[in-house]
Amino acid sequence: MTKPVIQGSNGADGGAPAKCDPAARRLYGAGPIFAVAPMIDWTDRHCRTFHRLLAPDALLYTEMVVADAILHGDRERLLGFSPAEHPVALQIGGSDPAKLAEAARIGAQFGYREINLNVGCPSDRVQSGAFGACLMREPDLVSRCLRAMREAIDVPVTVKCRIGVDEQDPDPALDALADCAAEAGVSAIWVHARKAWLQGLSPKENRDIPPLDYERVYRLKQRMPTMFVGLNGGLATVGDAARHLGAVDGVMMGRGAYGTPDQLALVGSAIHGRPPAPLDHAALIAAMTDYARAHVASGGRLSQVTRHMVGLFTGLPGARRWRQVLSEGAVKPGAGADLIAEAFAEVQLPQTEAAAA
Repeated sequence: MTKPVIQGSNGADGGAPAKCDPAARRLYGAGPIFAVAPMIDWTDRHCRTFHRLLAPDALLYTEMVVADAILHGDRERLLGFSPAEHPVALQIGGSDPAKLAEAARIGAQFGYREINLNVGCPSDRVQSGAFGACLMREPDLVSRCLRAMREAIDVPVTVKCRIGVDEQDPDPALDALADCAAEAGVSAIWVHARKAWLQGLSPKENRDIPPLDYERVYRLKQRMPTMFVGLNGGLATVGDAARHLGAVDGVMMGRGAYGTPDQLALVGSAIHGRPPAPLDHAALIAAMTDYARAHVASGGRLSQVTRHMVGLFTGLPGARRWRQVLSEGAVKPGAGADLIAEAFAEVQLPQTEAAAA
């Protein structure tokens, strides 16, 4: 499968990565880290395959998978992935140390390079199960969960959290959670730089309404200089993300990466300082067409792949028709991978790229 060429920088001037301990560097390697956030119903194996083609160096995450589902559900459906997706991390949810330890062990057996505990999701589902962002109120329980996971596996364990929930003061709340995580031996702390309001806001509103407080995450890094601290929340572009490097060790994009995936091709230049180069859309489409054809041949549906691709070509002439052809055609019975080429024919590429295609 041919990988598309990485696109050039948009001019962001992120600094050098902050220092962190050797354990985190063994996990993530040298240099700054760019990750695509775990997103429920979005970052499945098809999405990760697509994002990997766009950003060969990015750290990718699964959707959050609840520990009970791992223990009792269809593990291949929930956890299966291709080695081509690496580096890929598994995010799990739960609050029972024994169940989380067993779920982590199963995830490690599947080959994930990192197991991440969700301490930030504000959905009704996690509130009813007393995990996710609810755990911000129980740092000691978080420590027990993380320690149990660490003792069960050799794979690095990390945590993703908010700066606080509801009426908590983010200064002591985040410090307490981070201290307990460090005591448990985690390799990295990823922080969504917003509070989660479990009372009064929907999960969707929790992604936008609570104000961002990047400075709070910076202060955590300053307080814990040897801990890997990554920042998430409100990063609309790769350039936005790059500007935080130096204050933190890594940056994580969610909806921005998903909604306008072309920009993931900027990671090589904007984050890692490589020479800019154009994104080869034709190579990308050819690779995803091959992938979709194999998926359909194995009994899958075309829409399971193409739903992650509709954000391509944003801002280019023909992008609306691209979305329309894929959205309407991929759900039809018998839809095949050739529909992707049909949709691609509607897009007017920049002149230099069109000439090279």
